[in-house]
Amino acid sequence: MPRQSFPRRLRLLTAGDYRQVFENASFKVHGKGLMALATPNDLGHPRIGLVISKKSLRRAVDRNRVKRLVRESIRFQQHRLPAVDIVILSRRGVGDLDNETLHRQLFGMWRRLTREAQKTPAGHPSSSVAPSSSDRSPRKHEHIPSQG
Repeated sequence: MPRQSFPRRLRLLTAGDYRQVFENASFKVHGKGLMALATPNDLGHPRIGLVISKKSLRRAVDRNRVKRLVRESIRFQQHRLPAVDIVILSRRGVGDLDNETLHRQLFGMWRRLTREAQKTPAGHPSSSVAPSSSDRSPRKHEHIPSQG
């Protein structure tokens, strides 16, 4: 039986690790109250980072419960996940979910993330995430008002 621990190698540890995922997210998976952004890595195993905001969960005890459940879920699913860096973001409504529902949400998110990562050839980011408006030039059909 594989080890079910959550060592440092499975965590995003630095601001640069998080920035890399936010700027180069190839995959985006939504769940009720949660969203996962992911980008492929060359490490051969997944890494995870958590961004559980006060805006979505006011009380620290609620934020810690969600973090604990996400960590537990990743511990059990780490051997099935592709080699990606994942950032889990909390959204409004996550505090309304009970533990069982949150586990089901996370399991579904991991399954969808794995499916998306397998569809995408290695080294070719998915086109499912559109570039931000500041990163792209206007398309033919978009009209830019002249300044004058």
